[in-house]
Amino acid sequence: MNATDMPQSSIAVLIDYENLALGTGKRKKNGHQEPGPLPDVKLIMERLVDKGRITAKRAYCDWQRFSDAITPLHELGIELIEIPDRAFTGKNSADIRLAVDAMEICLTKDHIDTFAILSGDSDFSPLVAKLKEFGKTVIGVGMKEATSTLLAEVCDEFVFYEDLTRGPGTPDFSAKVPKENWECYQLLFETIDAMQRENDGFILASRLKDTIRRKRPQFSEGSFGYRSFTALLREAAKLGFIEIHQDPKSGTAVVDGFCE
Repeated sequence: MNATDMPQSSIAVLIDYENLALGTGKRKKNGHQEPGPLPDVKLIMERLVDKGRITAKRAYCDWQRFSDAITPLHELGIELIEIPDRAFTGKNSADIRLAVDAMEICLTKDHIDTFAILSGDSDFSPLVAKLKEFGKTVIGVGMKEATSTLLAEVCDEFVFYEDLTRGPGTPDFSAKVPKENWECYQLLFETIDAMQRENDGFILASRLKDTIRRKRPQFSEGSFGYRSFTALLREAAKLGFIEIHQDPKSGTAVVDGFCE
């Protein structure tokens, strides 16, 4: 079975938001650490959906400190867990709550096989090790300068936020594709690029479309004038952007990758 045709993971995403936010650009203000630009959590989530279906999303923080982040996180469907100010609860309150929730999910929700821990804090290393003992896959996400080497090494995979912000190596389609379809092609190529990073094999059209819809649930090739998703892929191949073939068993289109 090709890697891209295997059952997809069910992912729980748990976010240590203060750690993630401070990591985007630490600076001192009145003797205290203050966050730089807020992290683009949507960008992180889009990378994670390339790996599977996200079934739980929780973020932990004293939200009075990050009120500007509340609306964007709500729009992503993330449950916000309120952790009172550390001055009253102690340094590790968010860490403990996140760890307790992670183990509760691990022990009660068998369908969840992957955990994404968004933090660079080394305090989560024992949690990661315990989740792996229970047979779970653990993906870490954090900032390079704010991530503990211990945490990065204990995870099955660690994704650095800075690497996500770099544009994917996709073809320039602007000269061949009508402007009204640029959004469609951008989404298509970004998803192909991401799925190729995850798997070395070819990509079934059905799996590709499922991944696109996890990123953009409202996506429909019909709204861009295509009778089917396969018609979109055939056009992209005809224009010289991707290589495709037809699977002899299922008769469905398969994407081999970008043209050289």
